[in-house]
Amino acid sequence: MEAQLLIDNESRPAKAGTVFERRHPVSNEVVTRAAAGGVDDAVAAVESAAKAFAAWRHSPPSERRRILLKAADALEARTPAFIEAMGAEVGASGLWAGFNVYLAANVFREAASLATQIQGETIPTDKPGAISMTVRQPVGVILSIVPWNGPVVLAARAIAYPIVCGNTVVFRASEASPRTHALVAEALVEAGLPAGVLNMIINAPQDAPEVVDALIAHKAVRRINFTGSTRVGRIIAQKAATHLKRCLLELGGKSPLVVLDDANVDEAVKAAVFGSFLYQGQICMSTERIVVDEAIADEFVAKFAAKAAELPAGDPMKNAACVIGPMVARESGPRLNALIDDALAKGATLATGGRADGAVMPATIVDHVKPGMKIYDEETFGPITTVVRVKGADEAVRVANDTEYGLSSGVFGRDVTRALQVALQIDCGSVHVNGATVQNEAQAPYGGMKNSGYGRFDGRAVIDEFTELKWITLEPAVQQYPV
Repeated sequence: MEAQLLIDNESRPAKAGTVFERRHPVSNEVVTRAAAGGVDDAVAAVESAAKAFAAWRHSPPSERRRILLKAADALEARTPAFIEAMGAEVGASGLWAGFNVYLAANVFREAASLATQIQGETIPTDKPGAISMTVRQPVGVILSIVPWNGPVVLAARAIAYPIVCGNTVVFRASEASPRTHALVAEALVEAGLPAGVLNMIINAPQDAPEVVDALIAHKAVRRINFTGSTRVGRIIAQKAATHLKRCLLELGGKSPLVVLDDANVDEAVKAAVFGSFLYQGQICMSTERIVVDEAIADEFVAKFAAKAAELPAGDPMKNAACVIGPMVARESGPRLNALIDDALAKGATLATGGRADGAVMPATIVDHVKPGMKIYDEETFGPITTVVRVKGADEAVRVANDTEYGLSSGVFGRDVTRALQVALQIDCGSVHVNGATVQNEAQAPYGGMKNSGYGRFDGRAVIDEFTELKWITLEPAVQQYPV
């Protein structure tokens, strides 16, 4: 597979002619050869977007809606290509790749529906004969940076929402999924997006700091949205702050699933399996901490471990039924093995699974996890989750909040009133009562608290992220001033 830059609706190589290779994390075979853009390419992309903004900001809402709806259809038509690209580049199962396309198409359609919802309001004024009002206007060029783990849906939201608000976008694709991200850009070009409204930059991993610095610093770039690790998000925010540029950041997570003493254990197990092991646990809202009441912990862990052990593993490119595929990088294995070793040395036990071999790891559950173990605090981002046993709802809330992250969470309990009270006390951007931590709907605001970032994608809340609010008054032709 190949991936090129997209500038002015034209696929083109890097100006310097450089390329880099994306290799399979297990076989080490080359799966994609991609253009390795540099600073010159980044500047060209921004300049193209700045030029296109002059016209696109005045495009009618019906035109934006028409293009985004066509893009949704074009995206869905590429589902087989996405399944192939995601399987090869990031070890995704057909289930996860297809789900990505489904969610991304929903994002484009939801964004299309917002075209006529970008509204201001009239404001009461004490000035006789005057009219006071607000309008929302597009910002300018938006820099969108997304990761490899949900490459289609995360790209869709980083592109569709700025565009429907009248902005233009420079989309910086992930080095791990360049062909997958190129397919998203191709769908928008096919849908009729004018040249320059979306430009895509790809760079080799070693060139990322220089390229991203140039993009953030460019005077035409007015806002940045970034989805990725908390470590990199903090760097992005700091660099943006030096230029007084606003960010939307969706970062890491350590999502808790709270299982209260009156929970339906079988239903909680199903949600735990889905939330912990979908796409090898490499989702920002994966269930990494299961906070379970000691009264039902033995039953829960036994059933959870049995279900996890049954999940088919392998290479999704060779086995379509595979659920647990390889992790994105062979370096993930040693990192997770160190966390397991530390936990076992400090009193934890393995309920199922075990250590990784490079990028390959079985579904793993570490039980009896306590504070002081590295795995209690650190984001795992692999097919491994932890069980923390507690006594009572109050301790469950305290443990659920005992983390620097605050992205997604879930609470299981038959007493819905009590479960709701627990949900209201959990410091996360989303809490699902009797549901899994892994959930996303394009019409609902999504984002985190604490070190999981700030700002919200999706829903009407996203309009504020990609527009400027301006106050306008229409005043009498003749007025009296005190001086």
